[in-house]
Amino acid sequence: MTKLRHLVWMLIAAGALVLSTSQGFAQNRPDADEPGLIADDNYELDPEWQKQVVYYRTNEAPGTIIVSTAERHLYLVQGNGRALRYGIGVGRDGFQWQGLVTITRKAEWPDWVPPPEMIARQPYLPRFMAGGPGNPLGARAMYLGTTVYRIHGTNRPDTIGTAISSGCFRLVNADVADLYNRVPVGTKVIIRQKPEL
Repeated sequence: MTKLRHLVWMLIAAGALVLSTSQGFAQNRPDADEPGLIADDNYELDPEWQKQVVYYRTNEAPGTIIVSTAERHLYLVQGNGRALRYGIGVGRDGFQWQGLVTITRKAEWPDWVPPPEMIARQPYLPRFMAGGPGNPLGARAMYLGTTVYRIHGTNRPDTIGTAISSGCFRLVNADVADLYNRVPVGTKVIIRQKPEL
């Protein structure tokens, strides 16, 4: 009887260890995508990440988007040495990229279909998720060229200013809706890893 009781306690302890390990893994997923989590619209961003008009020197035409992954800011060029600056979340190490693309499509409350590469890395993700408040793409998405990347909202406003995504650029929902209303399909988007000198 004592051996049986000991075996039962060992099984309970092993089960608790497996459960706590899997919960820890779920909480520390590298991309912080949490399908089903409803964004806290009352979350207050640090002033560094809040939308604001800033002085910005560039030769790019007004209406151009410039993403600075190093600064974790997205700039919408306004002309006259000014830009609208938004705080963003960017790709984590190994998922940062640079280039010149255009916005090829826009969507309100977009559906989410994680690409096969993302599913291979993170098999726990859903294969499809309808648009809505719990969708990790948030309120709006702007698709970048022929890539799998987007400028999109998020249901995790606490990730703005961090490097945590799989290569997309995320803004809080109010900011992505504001940007979405300001730029048409065809907008030039420049992604830079280093600040412009």
